[in-house]
Amino acid sequence: MKIHNLHNWNLTPKEAIALQKELAVKVLYRKFDKKIETIAGLDCAFTKDKKNVIACIIVLSRVNFEIIEAAYEVLPVTFPYIPGLLSFREAPACLAAAKKLKIVPDTIIVDGQGTAHQRRFGIACHLGLFLDIPTIGCAKSRLIGDFNTPARQKGSVSPLTDKGEIIGSVVRTRDNVNPVFVSVGHKCRLEDAIRIVLECCIKYRIPEPSRIAHQTVTKIKNR
Repeated sequence: MKIHNLHNWNLTPKEAIALQKELAVKVLYRKFDKKIETIAGLDCAFTKDKKNVIACIIVLSRVNFEIIEAAYEVLPVTFPYIPGLLSFREAPACLAAAKKLKIVPDTIIVDGQGTAHQRRFGIACHLGLFLDIPTIGCAKSRLIGDFNTPARQKGSVSPLTDKGEIIGSVVRTRDNVNPVFVSVGHKCRLEDAIRIVLECCIKYRIPEPSRIAHQTVTKIKNR
């Protein structure tokens, strides 16, 4: 899979924040109505000593969510833990794993934020620009923003807002189960991201691509 080398990763936190602001304007919000044949999930985990990050990307068939291809990478952690700068800890390993893929998926669901971020540039946006394909942020918890709790039925949504701007959506993926936080990563609209996440939640709270990627990276971590 081709990686677009947008910048190096040897940055201070101050430089990283400035870069997020610079790159956020490059995120594309466009209609994504292509028939999806392959869809990927991407997730990360840290080794027990927190010195290395493991990234795993799983490509599934959209028809039956069977695994077509999988790749992972383990890299040293080189950036401190700072809320809002997660991608500078995890993205290098994510990109190294994606580079190993022979298949270019139609879209990727990233376990993390997209535009639901204080600078509108979470890890799903960052990876989307590097990979130049539609990406979706689907997080299990909120980073920032205000919302009203959506109705208890699957498919119920509520806007996630920050300073009056809609930055994502709170989406109920199963009846009476805690919602997830969905936002644009790159090359899609929020309504497309919501639709795709719901289509991928066939049994569980988490969309199948993310769920299988999480299971896989956890197995690798525990080896």
